[in-house]
Amino acid sequence: MLDKSFIFSTIVAFGISALLGPLMIPVLTRLKIGQTVRTEGPESHLKKNGTPTMGGILILGGFFVSLALYFILTFVTGNGARGHEEIVPVMILTIGFGLVGFIDDYIKVVRKQSEGLKAWQKMGLQIIVTTAFLMYMLTISKSSLESLIPFTGGSTVDIGWIAIPLLYFVVLGTDTGANFTDGLDGLATSVTMVITLFFAMAGATLGVEVGYIAGAMFGGLMGFLLFNAYPAKVFMGDTGALALGGFVAGMAYVLKMPIILVIVAFIYVAEVLSVILQVGYFKITKGKRLFKMAPIHHHFEKCGMKETKVVALFTIVTICCCLIAYLAL
Repeated sequence: MLDKSFIFSTIVAFGISALLGPLMIPVLTRLKIGQTVRTEGPESHLKKNGTPTMGGILILGGFFVSLALYFILTFVTGNGARGHEEIVPVMILTIGFGLVGFIDDYIKVVRKQSEGLKAWQKMGLQIIVTTAFLMYMLTISKSSLESLIPFTGGSTVDIGWIAIPLLYFVVLGTDTGANFTDGLDGLATSVTMVITLFFAMAGATLGVEVGYIAGAMFGGLMGFLLFNAYPAKVFMGDTGALALGGFVAGMAYVLKMPIILVIVAFIYVAEVLSVILQVGYFKITKGKRLFKMAPIHHHFEKCGMKETKVVALFTIVTICCCLIAYLAL
């Protein structure tokens, strides 16, 4: 059962995010911070050219204000250490990756350098943020990197030092998956809302205090969806997409779920695999394509499915996957 802290933080974050929309979107429009749509993509997307991006600021605004209020309230009431071991590491990945995304967006849309951060620069910054997360987990919170084994009634596995490189793989892979999923109006927002709700329920079931931070993200996403649902008035950009990936990966590790994450974030996994398979098949066959377009949500569009139907389908798939994952706890 969801606790009151989840509901309270959801309301606060939603309110802030919803209020920021009418304030920020006109500013982003005036600054001509618009998205450049790929010309080789679905023709229906060409009308989105120039839609304001960097809307992840709305999500992080609600998220950050809600958590700031949490820290103030816990210290005022004398519960200064309550839940911080679960909240801080997730904040490190969420805000850290969000800043990396913001820098990338800023270079692309404000300074008009289409490539943004170079691949090695972005990866280097993400590795630094991931290392900060790892160090906090191992030294300050003294958390183990063991993982719950699905469908074993709470049994865990500890793979020793191999868990460290695996953490980098999981965190960076999850972040990439969130970034690829952000390709349709409301897609990454809706899918991640479902994942966030799952984490809140799983935390309550396992007795891990993640309700407040889950609510902060859930509320931020709810407020953002008001403006990101089809037809989108604003896109989240890398500012939002990378932050979401960091949040999902951080929550998975705090709840000891890196294995179960494969089920929960199945859509993230499918998006990444579709790109890998597409590129690999293209090279092997010297020009042939496995999918009509990758990431895979564009393949469904190219097959004639409307954008809103794809978003609904992927959200429903995520709901089903999260229900399976909940049974696996």
